[in-house]
Formats: sequence, C-alpha cells, structure tokens
Amino acid sequence: MSRPVALVTGAARGMGAAIVARLVDDGWDVIATDICADVPAVPYAMGTQAELDAVAAAHGDHVRAIAADVRDQAAMRAAVQASVDLHGRLDAAVACAGVFAAGRRLWEVDDAEWDAIVDIDLRGVFHTARAAIPAILESPEPWRGRFVGVASTASLVGLQNMAPYVAAKHGVVGLVRSLAVDLAGTGVTANAVAPGSTRTAILEASAAAYGTDIHEFSEHQRPIGRLVEPAEIAGAVAYFLSESAAAVTGTVLPVDGGMTSTI
Repeated sequence: MSRPVALVTGAARGMGAAIVARLVDDGWDVIATDICADVPAVPYAMGTQAELDAVAAAHGDHVRAIAADVRDQAAMRAAVQASVDLHGRLDAAVACAGVFAAGRRLWEVDDAEWDAIVDIDLRGVFHTARAAIPAILESPEPWRGRFVGVASTASLVGLQNMAPYVAAKHGVVGLVRSLAVDLAGTGVTANAVAPGSTRTAILEASAAAYGTDIHEFSEHQRPIGRLVEPAEIAGAVAYFLSESAAAVTGTVLPVDGGMTSTI
C-alpha cells in the first residue's frame, strides 16, 4: 500500500508545523492547511502562505500545502478531495487550527471576539471532521483511521478572562468524545490532545493579554517547571495515529507538564 495520508489544519507554524514534521518522519504523507490570512477579531497575525509553503518545502513530495479556512466547510471538503485526488486516500485528520483572545470578563466579550474564537476553535473542528470522516471510512486500511482534535488545558478547567476560548475548547472535548461513539464498529478512533502552555504564537498572545512574559507561564507547568515544546504535542498526536493506539478512543490526553493535576 502507499503511505498513509493525514490532513493537518493550522499547519503553517507552531504545533501544526511540528505535527506535520513528526508525521512525515513516521511515514505519513500530509495535506497541510492553514488560513493564510489574518482574522480581524484576533489580536495577532495568523500564519502566512509563505510559512505554509515553507513547511511543505521542508518535506518534499510528502506534504502538499493548501490555503483553507476551517470556518469554510467547502474549503475543508476541497482539502479532503485534494488528498483523494493526489493519493487516492485519506487515513487521518488532525484538527489543530486554533486562535486565542483573552483579557475580558465574559460579560465584556463582544460578538466579534466570541464568533472568531468559537467559529475557528470549535466549529472548525466540526467542519474538519465532517469533511474528513467519510473519506477516512473509505480508506483502503480503515482499521488505521484516526481523528485527533487539538484542545487545550482550557478544555479541562476554568480560566479567568478566557471564557470564549475555554468554552470552545471544552466543546472540542465533547465533540471528540461523541465522535468516538458515533464511530463505534468502524475501526476509526477519535481522541483529543490537551496542550498546556506551549512555545507558540498563541502563547505569546496569551502573555500579552495578561501583561506578562511568555516564560512566566512555565510557573503553571508543575511539576516539569518549563514550557511544553511543539514537538512534544506532535509526539502525542503521533501516538494517537499509531497502531499502538488502536484501542484508545474518546480519550483526552493532557500534555501540560502536570498543570491540570496540580491546579
């Protein structure tokens, strides 16, 4: 059989780019997508087409870069179809695209901020799953079919002045658990990774929102006492996509340095 193929959203940088690199190293081909455009309600720049193209170029023929907004169902279906057209298959999808904004109490959040975060961080996972799962079920090796949603430690606890983000990430966990049940009997699994404070552009935005430095977030990462690296999130995703995880579904795996065990 040809190499298995995964769709990875939010792939231009940070965790998404690290996931692409790890999957290629593990023998996968990847359809790498990112919005490649800024979102007005998000207080920092999104990944660019140049960054996404650089991710693809680093891995030669094993990665195809496609600009696609997870808020656009047609765009996600087109990305899935690109995998089928190019490789004849899709075996897994990793919904990594996400944005962050914070600094206001729930009743002070405006509609634009709420809509941007929920539409990308939660609806985007829904769109990715709805586009990808039918193709994954048609894979020539359906037993290896996988769906992974990238949530956050914010999916497991309440955090101050972050209500839209916390709500969306809690929603990702509920969506993945329900998807796991819907996939019963198919051999396809659905799981979530819950990163802690990871060295990414989103963490830099978090630090700015709280008027602090990115490294101060390591104080929350007890007992390891440091930031999580994107490659460590990629390792957790790679496990869920591996044959070793065939019996693991409906699970949320915190990769947070012990943060949620000590709060």
